Amino acid sequence: MRKPLVAAFFALAIAGAGAAPAVAAPVTAAPAATEKADALKADALKAGAAKADAKAASPTLQAVTLAGTVALSNCSGSVVRFPNSLDTDPALVLTNGHCLETGFPEPGEVIVNRASSRTFGLLNSAGTRVATLRASKIAYSTMTDTDATIYQLTTTYGAIRSSYGISPLTVQNTHPTVGTAITVASGYWKRLYSCNIDGFVYRMKEGDWTWKDSVRYTSACQTIGGTSGSPVIDQATGNVVAVNNTGNEDGQSCTVNNPCEIDAGGNVTVRQGINYAQQTYQFPACFTTRNQLNLSAAGCTLPKP
Repeated sequence: MRKPLVAAFFALAIAGAGAAPAVAAPVTAAPAATEKADALKADALKAGAAKADAKAASPTLQAVTLAGTVALSNCSGSVVRFPNSLDTDPALVLTNGHCLETGFPEPGEVIVNRASSRTFGLLNSAGTRVATLRASKIAYSTMTDTDATIYQLTTTYGAIRSSYGISPLTVQNTHPTVGTAITVASGYWKRLYSCNIDGFVYRMKEGDWTWKDSVRYTSACQTIGGTSGSPVIDQATGNVVAVNNTGNEDGQSCTVNNPCEIDAGGNVTVRQGINYAQQTYQFPACFTTRNQLNLSAAGCTLPKP
């Protein structure tokens, strides 16, 4: 589980990773073609038209920033809204279940509507802390089937936008797809990790906990301790599709910090160095009027107490 580790801190310091967030290198346009014979010009025009058609068919990738992410005392997180949330609704913060201030929820445990006064450092696009937000309660938290905590704040989305110019991230209400270009945005480290969704894991086991339909990243997302709870953002839509939570560090099987994959047939696979997240599309159906949790709402499939 991606909570802060002393080793991770020293590795980051040595590598100088505390500098500005990592960003993709800019794509350089191909140089203009030199003049050729008329026949070759015709071929070039056809090729250019085909290339333009292909570009138009591809999703336009957005520049993901740290705006709306938060730093917790031990993890990362983000201010989130659901598709039907209003500016006047109390704002929510999404992080992991294992980032809960009271410790890891037990297998099968679901915590709802518990008072909390936890604070969060709100970041702008450059990763600068611009405000301290405070929770009023833990709206929902579990490490069963998923690994997520949602805090309700003492302020609204509209008040945050008015005071700091920062909008919440929207949680997508549909299942993401393989190959989606994503960015894991860590408020704790003020760092971005970009890769793609490599696949989905039928069951993932780590220690005593089991999660369903987990997101597996391609190897480019080398997340570390402290990135737990980071929003996983679809680069084409800017929406949150998952919450970053773990990775296999040592090649062990199904132990803490070494999750294993289990397929529908019970076969176990270990992928050392590969990292994972838990999907979040299930949450919008469970938060209804004024962002209040309703586990009995139609379409809500989250684990219940």
